[in-house]
Amino acid sequence: MTVTTGVPTLIEGRKVRYVPFLVGAALVVVMALLPLLNISIPGILPGPTYTPGSLALLSLCMVFAALALSYNLLLGTSGMLSFGHALYFGAGAYGLGLALKLLQVPLVVGVPIALLGGLVLAAFTGSIAMRVSGIPFAMVTLAFAQAGSVLVRRNQQITGGEEGMRLPVDFVPEWLVGVIHTRNLYWVTLAVLVVVYLVVLWVDRSRLGHLAQATRENELRVQVLGLRPYVAKLLVFIVAGVCAALAGIAYMLLQSGTQPSAVGADLTITVLVMVVLGGVGFRWGAIVGGMLYTILDQRLTVLARSAWIDELPAWLHIPLSEPLFILGVLFILVVMFLPGGIAGTIDAWVRRRLGERTRLQLRQLDDATEQVDESVEMKV
Repeated sequence: MTVTTGVPTLIEGRKVRYVPFLVGAALVVVMALLPLLNISIPGILPGPTYTPGSLALLSLCMVFAALALSYNLLLGTSGMLSFGHALYFGAGAYGLGLALKLLQVPLVVGVPIALLGGLVLAAFTGSIAMRVSGIPFAMVTLAFAQAGSVLVRRNQQITGGEEGMRLPVDFVPEWLVGVIHTRNLYWVTLAVLVVVYLVVLWVDRSRLGHLAQATRENELRVQVLGLRPYVAKLLVFIVAGVCAALAGIAYMLLQSGTQPSAVGADLTITVLVMVVLGGVGFRWGAIVGGMLYTILDQRLTVLARSAWIDELPAWLHIPLSEPLFILGVLFILVVMFLPGGIAGTIDAWVRRRLGERTRLQLRQLDDATEQVDESVEMKV
């Protein structure tokens, strides 16, 4: 009786394990087909999904979703609170621009150079910052980010200074330049998001990821076991930096340029809000948080300029005309009522339902066992 009941349970467990992969693959296919469809979502997208405006917004959402994924690798997997993660995002964006501008190489060569620059920068700054931990670590990463921001803003001839750097389009394929090719840029950003997700998934499920998670929980115990937590955290830091640089490259191509704000600590804090909003430690939560925050940031700006906002009383018009105020209120509500973020809350609800279902199955199994025992006793 117990064996026959356990077989379907085992098969069902294996099916459940593959559900996230099937759902993720289906979502990627749907996202890839969106530029070919005529779908309108009023209030969220500026037009149908095949129009350049909607594709540009969705592409920007995927860029920041990839950046949030890379930051979640730091905070969620390794427990490292960094205030300088935007430095590597900016390194990817500015690195691509400088490679094309100064070296005059094609895009296929400029992208690896920018990634290599992000890797070297992450290895150098990470090896220094991780000599300390906790708040001192966060302050050191903040110092590096501020230094990078100063270098970008003060070098007018090289980086463009306060005005930012434009993408040298002469060395970029024609099918990636201009509004008419927004669809191609959309597919490129989707590919970047998929690549970053697969890299983060591989790290989380590898021995490196398990060691980083163990270090997050108890670093002293990991040291006692004869392992090297510093090396594990540094490798995770470097991988996260390279993923952020890849997102920065996609941003540079999508926006046809970049600004000094792409390097500053303000962007890191924004990405931190994305991760907390989606749920720290959840890969799909980082994606949801990044996309949701970006859509709200872009669409609330349009809403703040609408005519019906101007007609409201002053006590409503002033706060509602400031998108950052609305985003701040939203973040406070999430922290108060959804402390685990969107993904954490949903995960807790699913686990609670699965627990109730398991208890019900065990109760039914006990009842069936009692009936069998009673029938056997009656026969005896």
